[in-house]
Amino acid sequence: MEKMTEGHIKEIRDIVKTGQVLTKESDRFSYSFDASFGTYLPDVVIQTKSVEELAALVKFANREKIPVYPRGQGTSLSGGPLPVKGGMVIDLSVMDDLLEVDEEDLVAIVSPGVLTADIHKAAEKKGLMYPPDPSSSHVSTIGGNLAENSGGPRGLKYGVTKDYVIGLELITPEGEIIRTGGKTVKNVTGYDLTKLVVGSEGTLGIITKAILRLIPKPPASETVMAIFDSLVDAGRAISMILTSGILPSKMELMDQASMTAVENYKPSGLPTDAEALILIELDGHPAAIRDEAEQVRHVCQKIGAREVRVPQTKEEKEEVWKARKLVSPAIVRVKPTKISEDATVPRSKIPEMCRRLQEIKEKYQIHLVVFGHVGDGNLHPNIIADKSDKEEMARVEKAVAEIFEAAVQLGGTLSGEHGIGVMKAPFMEMELGAAGLDMMKRIKQAWDPNNIMNPGKIFPEPGQKLVLSE
Repeated sequence: MEKMTEGHIKEIRDIVKTGQVLTKESDRFSYSFDASFGTYLPDVVIQTKSVEELAALVKFANREKIPVYPRGQGTSLSGGPLPVKGGMVIDLSVMDDLLEVDEEDLVAIVSPGVLTADIHKAAEKKGLMYPPDPSSSHVSTIGGNLAENSGGPRGLKYGVTKDYVIGLELITPEGEIIRTGGKTVKNVTGYDLTKLVVGSEGTLGIITKAILRLIPKPPASETVMAIFDSLVDAGRAISMILTSGILPSKMELMDQASMTAVENYKPSGLPTDAEALILIELDGHPAAIRDEAEQVRHVCQKIGAREVRVPQTKEEKEEVWKARKLVSPAIVRVKPTKISEDATVPRSKIPEMCRRLQEIKEKYQIHLVVFGHVGDGNLHPNIIADKSDKEEMARVEKAVAEIFEAAVQLGGTLSGEHGIGVMKAPFMEMELGAAGLDMMKRIKQAWDPNNIMNPGKIFPEPGQKLVLSE
């Protein structure tokens, strides 16, 4: 990679006629971190709403071999937008002007800086729904969701971001503007480049527009809350509900540590003496989901649930789901450093993964909290630590590596929704094998021969290890 010079900065200023070029250290520092670990200072930050200017910038960067880092709101938990090799950060959060809902074709057309929650609101005004619902949707941009192929609680029934993207406008790493897919749900013209780009974590280009598929919004929902004295029993109940012919829209787990943290943070009436709680949301026709809620209650009681509650009013339902959303802010009150993982396993292996996590917690004497979207096997083992305590962080690094190993051994994956980024790159070969990883590298090489687009992500550098303490 080339070092940036004053001449480069001048050329960038000549290209960016309508936006801003930020070179002051204080401005650049704001773009040096995300919600994961590590701080890397970019040489320059560019904000522009013009796709043509962005394409010219990428052409220039490719010619001069300068790294390009696309960035949304910086909520990434895997180091997605970190400028690990310096160079230029492109702030796409300013591209937030386009949000059109076409109710006849059941699509939304959006620019990358639009907040995901705003897409939800615009769709719901027309009686429609954009199903992917990452927990950060009120602060994360759709561009970041597309790059990381984000999931969320509704992934169980409705799938993840890639299942709703049918077309893209993209700037390639060589500065060309291309379009993939379109407005039709069926499209088998050539390779599916749309799906390849979604989830490529900014390594194959910059998304400047997306066409998203919408669906009719279900008319009603019911919530069931089941309390268990055994985390493994809770895992068994989840498997049994799913094999009984019911497909909930959400199925969330909270372990004892996460319930205790929430109660200490904002009392919500959670049973802190229980080992696990599962929250189930059913959506569809009112009569059908009332019947399904009864069936779910029956299954949970059969497995040995201590108590099953069905909140009756809208307020009661909201209160229950609010408690689940409070887990992340609540656990940070215990210790300041949060390592948020998303190891995902086949549903049948949830009880075994819960058991393995308990073993890892005891082995390394760490503060491990387990919650997550258990209906699709997407657990969020969160470790709470203090990064100024080097000895503790060394234990944490070993524990995280074992969590990844356990997930892969059980037929699962390193990441269900956070992405690989910098954090999980060292473990890629463990899941994919050398030949599988090499195929991905060859795709990257063909698209980006000069390796300028988000370099240092997904693919491990020789000898790269997981490092959480700086």
